[in-house]
Amino acid sequence: MPDELQQLREAVASGSPSLVEALLDPQVRSRYAEAELLEARDVALHWYEAGAEAGLRRRTGAEEAVVRTRVQDDESYSIGELTLGGTSVRDGHAAILTALEELLGIRTSFEELMARALPFDRDHSAWGSATILLAHRRDQETWAAAAALRTHPEPSHRQFGAEVLRLTHLFDDNEADAFAGPALDIFTAWSTREPDRLVLAEVLRALGEHADARANAALLPYAGHPDGEVRRAVASGLGTWFEPPAFSAEVRQALLVLMTDADTAVRQDACYTVGNSRDRAPALADAMFALLEDVDRRVRVAAVEGLAFHDDERCVEAARRLGPPQQHPGTHSVELHLDAVSLYNWRRNGRA
Repeated sequence: MPDELQQLREAVASGSPSLVEALLDPQVRSRYAEAELLEARDVALHWYEAGAEAGLRRRTGAEEAVVRTRVQDDESYSIGELTLGGTSVRDGHAAILTALEELLGIRTSFEELMARALPFDRDHSAWGSATILLAHRRDQETWAAAAALRTHPEPSHRQFGAEVLRLTHLFDDNEADAFAGPALDIFTAWSTREPDRLVLAEVLRALGEHADARANAALLPYAGHPDGEVRRAVASGLGTWFEPPAFSAEVRQALLVLMTDADTAVRQDACYTVGNSRDRAPALADAMFALLEDVDRRVRVAAVEGLAFHDDERCVEAARRLGPPQQHPGTHSVELHLDAVSLYNWRRNGRA
């Protein structure tokens, strides 16, 4: 056990949340006494309060400039990696501290969790660990604190509040769905007055997760927004939860335009939205067929899958041209176009 405890301390000091998570897997978590977990929490707190660079300089004694890079720590989040004198640490101590406190049953305040997140962007594990933990609380105190941020003068605070509200509704698996109505009301009004592009994109992502026609109506005005992240939120959110057999004429036209967007991610998300819909308008199938010639392979994969879901025989030759599935760099995600085409062939043979 002393060796395991030392290994946990070293993982905490390394600043890698994914490494600590692996050592605290539920199957081995019981090996650690509460006092040992509290000791690990104290190590994380010390590194968090001192800062990764100060801790690295203390450890190495080196005085030259620190080399900073951004690395993928797990499939969802990336963090900073600092290197000095041949030694490296990652700057995920805030996320590690949050995870250890949760494991110990320590209820950290909304304000403290937000303070840990705000120095980082929303792709950093410190941000993700804070917003996810708060959203899982699903209580009125947390909801009110997040909702109050929508009028904060700093965009980063508004974005943090928006994400907590969005995830609170998204994670609500209660049949009553108590947060759906309040969230839709907040985000619908918020979308009309948010000036910051990143916050607006988060608000629109939240609207796209509501099964209500009002969400579509709020998304549509931003289909031509100059910022790609905003258009992407529209492309992925239109009609995906509130889905009658066919899109409205306005939604269909917006998606057709978004499928020709200059931004690759927007084209890809719009294609997935169309492909996963029940709207069988020929214009939508033809738009997906046109994307088979896209310069980006990810868009071509989305088009093949969409055509397969729409039982369009053109998916077969398109899949053959794409070849074997590839794994996307930096992720564990593997392309699924051949699976989609196999299901199409199974459906077609069943009908025959």
